[in-house]
Amino acid sequence: MSVEKAQSDRRQSDRFPIEREVRFKVLNKRGGEETGEGKTLNISSSGILFTSEQMLLPGRRLEVAINWPVQLNNKVSLKLVARAVVRFEEGRAAIEIQQYEFRTQSGGVAKGTVIPALVN
Repeated sequence: MSVEKAQSDRRQSDRFPIEREVRFKVLNKRGGEETGEGKTLNISSSGILFTSEQMLLPGRRLEVAINWPVQLNNKVSLKLVARAVVRFEEGRAAIEIQQYEFRTQSGGVAKGTVIPALVN
């Protein structure tokens, strides 16, 4: 059995080919802020695969932000913000989501308002 086939068999969540810009920062206790950006390749309820020109050390915790493709009540833009652990290989980062929330970006709800999770 190929490695790719074995990995796909382990996945517990369906992955959707959603391409969105992603911004991330490494959660570092030492203080120095390490940030970057890339594009999502696919998203599931438990993880995100995205591109990154910046090498990310495996096991590091990240906070990622993605402008969500669907609006709240067809009026308010949302941003998915997730905290996750990263795996990195050849310009692609895979993260396992540990915690997430949706935040509003503008519109009828105060900017930055946290919306209860809509997926999972």
